[in-house]
Amino acid sequence: MSIRDMMARVKLHQMKGRVVPVDHEFPAALMQPRNVLVCLPAGLRELTLVKQFLPTLKEMFKNSNFTLLAMPGIKVHDMYPRKGFQILSPGSEQLTWSGLPKKSYLKTLQEQRFDLLIDLNLAPSAFTSSVLLNFPEAVRVGRGNHRGEPFYNLEIKTKYLRDERNIYRSMFDMLGVLKHCKN
Repeated sequence: MSIRDMMARVKLHQMKGRVVPVDHEFPAALMQPRNVLVCLPAGLRELTLVKQFLPTLKEMFKNSNFTLLAMPGIKVHDMYPRKGFQILSPGSEQLTWSGLPKKSYLKTLQEQRFDLLIDLNLAPSAFTSSVLLNFPEAVRVGRGNHRGEPFYNLEIKTKYLRDERNIYRSMFDMLGVLKHCKN
């Protein structure tokens, strides 16, 4: 582990300690999100798989504004659809030395008032974790047995361990089931 990774872990640990959890009532919290932030994975294989599920997500949350957040240094503008999605790809000038987003970049994200964040990373990411921790009022969805509280307030566990396509399919299927539940 490099010194940068260690510093990022220390900063995340400090941020975790400051997070005040907010209670959400499910499935009501998923019914009408206005602004959705989808945190994209870093790997090319996962990015390709996630792209297939974007129409499902768009259909599920019809009246929502979508923003796709790519990992730093990864340009997804050429491979992802622009229709109906805003794409953010942070550059190196928007990161701290340890690879976490700068406060100014986080403030820019917070100004968009995301009320639903969906983390599609299958491996822990300090960058994404930092973003998630800066939206304590939002519903933060992620894969179960991954990061846990306080990063997520809704974890979707699947029976699949290494089959990325089925992990994503299970996550989106469960979101659809929860969205269509009656209170």
